[in-house]
Amino acid sequence: MAKRNSISNNFAGFLLLLCIMGFFAILSSTMSKNPVLNPFAKYIGIPEADPLLGVVAAASTMPGILVSLLAGKLSDIIGRKKILLLSSIIFASAPFLYLFITSPWQLILVRFYHGFATAMFIPVANAAIAEKFLSEKGEKMSTFSSVTIVGRTIAPILGGYILSGGYMLPKTNWNYHGLYIAVAIAGNCALFTALMLLFGGESSKQTQKKSSEGKRYFPSGIALVSLVEAVQYYTFGAYEFYLVDYATSKGFDALRIGIITGAQLAAIALVKPFAGRFSDKIGRKTPIVIGLILGSLPLIITPFVSSFSDLVRVSVVYGVGFAFVTSSTGPLVSDLVGKGLYGSALGFLSTIMDVGQTLGPIITGFIFAATFNYIGYFGAFASLGIILLSISLVFSLQQVIKEKGFHNV
Repeated sequence: MAKRNSISNNFAGFLLLLCIMGFFAILSSTMSKNPVLNPFAKYIGIPEADPLLGVVAAASTMPGILVSLLAGKLSDIIGRKKILLLSSIIFASAPFLYLFITSPWQLILVRFYHGFATAMFIPVANAAIAEKFLSEKGEKMSTFSSVTIVGRTIAPILGGYILSGGYMLPKTNWNYHGLYIAVAIAGNCALFTALMLLFGGESSKQTQKKSSEGKRYFPSGIALVSLVEAVQYYTFGAYEFYLVDYATSKGFDALRIGIITGAQLAAIALVKPFAGRFSDKIGRKTPIVIGLILGSLPLIITPFVSSFSDLVRVSVVYGVGFAFVTSSTGPLVSDLVGKGLYGSALGFLSTIMDVGQTLGPIITGFIFAATFNYIGYFGAFASLGIILLSISLVFSLQQVIKEKGFHNV
């Protein structure tokens, strides 16, 4: 017990345990949707190009709108670890519910419940890291994020492999049940690690005392940074879902689709720690603008490429742009507040982000359905590229206005 206390009280040990938990949690939640969610939704009765597919894709992000801010604020009061434990319980229990799904609305409800886990976990974990690594928060938060993205990267490849084997079996629910059992195993590994964190570190009172330090208000600049994050995740949620649909239309099997989407996530995981360190040194704003512009290009190009290698390339470029933006937005928000509001500020960021990620697949689904018969996938993907370019312009202009002294943010 003393040894376990020593490990988790040590900053590096705490980060290690949090990264292990994040790896299994995100591996589990991602494998529950990519690449299985689209074919599973169709298997239980949702037609091709139906807007309900977008609702299915967005269902797990909706809880973020409801609880991320509340979870972050609560973690400022009672401590981070109890909230992390609660999220891990959902990660561990939700996968078993997929085994009983027979209708689209059951799938939506289960996805909604599953979404509470990530909605609580990500902002609170980031708040804990920002609290412990004040001068290195960009690098450490990005390192944590990269480890979770490793799990997110492995998930579609592993899921695609399981589904590829399943397709050789008779067409029954067992094709999908085997995958969701694997999802449950990963979720319970996250729960086990959360228990190690809970019983191995500082008390809630100590954490509460620490988090009482600093400013007790939100600077107005947080709103624009959160809008940037929301737009970035608007495109991410939609692109992740409809890239699978586009690759499927080109005749690729589940394993190759997993590689295409996994390549994007691998790029994010590899680039993000370096981008975070870059933002620690030169500031947060330049990497954000670079990432927004870079990420918009592959979105516009995607409907014009059809080979496996080209789809991997555009997926990677989008991932690099995404890494530059998201390695700076969270640290920038925490830079703007004191330690006493880390949980609340990052919870607010996560809430606005989830608004974007929720709306992305839904709105893109309607655009896709309305334009598919005329211009195919171009309307959906072009709309995503345009919105990234637009927010990069707004953010850049705001920085120019601020520097010229015309507006006080």
